[in-house]
Amino acid sequence: MSAVDAAGPFFCSDAARVRGDPIAGTAPYGDVWVLVEYRGGWPANGFDGLPIDPGVKERVYRAAQLARARVLLVRRHGRRASTGTAPRWAVLHYDGSGAHRQRWGRWHADEDLAEIADALDAPGEAGLPPVVLVCAHGQHDPCCAVRGRPVARALSERRPDLVWECAHVGGDRFAANVVVAPDGVYYGGLDGRSSVAVIEEHLAGRVHPEYLRGYTDLFPPQQAAVAAVLGHAGPAGRHDYAVTGTDRVGDRWRVRITGRPPRAESFDVEVRGYRTPPTRLTCRGAARSSAVAYEVTAIRTA
Repeated sequence: MSAVDAAGPFFCSDAARVRGDPIAGTAPYGDVWVLVEYRGGWPANGFDGLPIDPGVKERVYRAAQLARARVLLVRRHGRRASTGTAPRWAVLHYDGSGAHRQRWGRWHADEDLAEIADALDAPGEAGLPPVVLVCAHGQHDPCCAVRGRPVARALSERRPDLVWECAHVGGDRFAANVVVAPDGVYYGGLDGRSSVAVIEEHLAGRVHPEYLRGYTDLFPPQQAAVAAVLGHAGPAGRHDYAVTGTDRVGDRWRVRITGRPPRAESFDVEVRGYRTPPTRLTCRGAARSSAVAYEVTAIRTA
């Protein structure tokens, strides 16, 4: 038994820090998000557990599955809400050009949420500021609340119009997790101070690698390769680099990362994938599981 297992309550994010779990290459794939504001308590299974009309819920889920969209409950930090306003919903679409699109609405009754299904097929509006989602889903995993809520508070004090607490986004052991959508950027391992610096830099067009889990339009080895390039060449905007080639041989990948002007430089990044020793990966899961991690073994100018 490790020291972390023996010392009182188990927190998966503490254990991950002790182990030094690699963070790059851990962002779930996806490019569409459905947000549903819900100001009451969140069930452990999120939207699926809400006490709303089953037919409406099924319609939203069916449309989300077809669009490969992630459905997330959201709320303002402290469950604050504008007096007299109905809760909101949103559909956020990532676009590789950077012209991300969003559609927002409000729901007064369960039936209003059916509009989400139509919004998933609509183009949405471009040019809106991104949304900053902080996982604070304590019913899903205690670390999400313990580490997420202080981050939500710190960010809300700086960017109250952009920041929402959200339900489970994956990777409890990397709490506090923050997703910038529809940019499609996952950050993890944050606290109050670091989150403010990271998000302010992100909004200024500078993605740093230290807390970067990955870009959600890329697969894990590509995410790790981009993080390595940002560490090697310096922070850059979300779309300043593109993956222009990926070759795999066994457990190794060679990923070419090409900069867009004025960063017109290319890098070949070698990435090795491996399985970690079995361990507890979540607070609520007592079983030990192995995770896939990625190590950058070389980076060269192409």
